[in-house]
Amino acid sequence: MAMAMAMKLTIILYVTLMFVLITTNQATSQSSRPQIPKNPLNLYGATQGSLHPQECGGKCTMRCSATSFKKPCMFFCQKCCTKCLCVPPGTYGNKQLCPCYNNWKTKRGGPKCP
Repeated sequence: MAMAMAMKLTIILYVTLMFVLITTNQATSQSSRPQIPKNPLNLYGATQGSLHPQECGGKCTMRCSATSFKKPCMFFCQKCCTKCLCVPPGTYGNKQLCPCYNNWKTKRGGPKCP
């Protein structure tokens, strides 16, 4: 009787251990997969000199799409794009991808490009 009880405990322990190892392995394999962003930024035209001047309008329209000040945003975006031949992706930020766009400042030292 004691031998049967020891055998049952060993089997239960073995099954529990296998369950823990399998769930741990699944969690590790899922976290090691590269995460693909749901909305990746389109990086074409984001690096300096990668656009043609005629492409600035479309990129600036996207860049200024979220602002309530569309006219000034489009004016300065197109001015910056014509000089730098790049527009950072997205509607805000990401200026580090286009140093010319990022470093062009107003007389007061503020950013010239939206």
